[in-house]
Amino acid sequence: VQLQASGGGLVQAGASLRLSCTVSGRTFSDHPVGWFRQAPEKEREFVGGIMMGGGNTRYRESVKDRFTISRDNGKQTVYLEMNNLKAEDTAIYYCASTRGSIGIPDIMRFYTYWGQGTQVTVSS
Repeated sequence: VQLQASGGGLVQAGASLRLSCTVSGRTFSDHPVGWFRQAPEKEREFVGGIMMGGGNTRYRESVKDRFTISRDNGKQTVYLEMNNLKAEDTAIYYCASTRGSIGIPDIMRFYTYWGQGTQVTVSS
């Protein structure tokens, strides 16, 4: 199973950005794809996630009014739409998936497969 995140970039505060995460090497199942981010000198943190089958989502409290996660099962791709970006959203964003269907964990150790990360920089 491989995940590839893309779509990062440099934007100004208040702008929007959409990240993509393409999953390959996996037959369809109701597994979660989560988004995490890691800012410089900070621990990696859960941003949100989605169940590929049912489409249920879960978000970090600080982003739930600004970020939206969606998926396109035909393309095996998950999207993270980020609106009204703030300087504190600056981080490397990673997508990840679990080995089985266990809901949408917010803890890194439950995720087995990780993408390479994409840099998001928000200038104030």
